[in-house]
Amino acid sequence: FDMYAIEEGVRLKERFGGKVNVVTMGPPQAESALREAISMGADEGYLVCDRAFAGSDTWATSYTLAAAIKAIGSFDLIICGKQASDGDTAQVGPGISTHLNIPQVTYVKKIEETSDKKLRIERMLEEGYEVIEAPLPLLLTVVKEINEPRIPSLKGLMRAKSAKITLLTQKQLNLDPQQI
Repeated sequence: FDMYAIEEGVRLKERFGGKVNVVTMGPPQAESALREAISMGADEGYLVCDRAFAGSDTWATSYTLAAAIKAIGSFDLIICGKQASDGDTAQVGPGISTHLNIPQVTYVKKIEETSDKKLRIERMLEEGYEVIEAPLPLLLTVVKEINEPRIPSLKGLMRAKSAKITLLTQKQLNLDPQQI
C-alpha cells in the first residue's frame, strides 16, 4: 500500500509543487525501499533504524515515526499506505496522527485540493464512499484505488542510486527508551 502513497505524493508534488520526503522504519536493508521511492520521484529518504527498535509493536512504531517526522521538519500532508504487509493492523498511520495531534482520514481513494488550507477527500466505505473536507496539516491512509504506481524512469533510477539516505537513530531522535 505504501507504493500507492508514494505515487500519490509525487502526483500532488507535480500538480501543486512542494517536496516529497519518504520515511521508513526498519533494518539497514530497508534503504532499498527508500531508493525505490526516490526513483519514482520522491525527493529525500529517511531511514529510521536502530537495534532499539527491533520488535516494535504498532504503538512504538507510530511513536518513533512521529518523532522522525517532527525531526525532519514542517509538513502539510502525511500520506501512508492503508496498512503494512506484515501486521495488517492498519494502526500505524492513525497512531502517527495521534502522536502528532493532527487530523486523519483513512481509506482514501481520491484527493482534491480546495484551498491552501483544506483538502477534499473521497474515503471508501463498505457500501460506497463519503466526501470529506479536512484542514491541513493532515494524515491520510490510502487504498490501492487511488492510483496506479509508476514504473521508475532510467533518470529516476540513476538519481536514486546516488541519493543520500539520512539515517535517524534512537539517540538522534531522543526517544524515551520505555516507549520504543
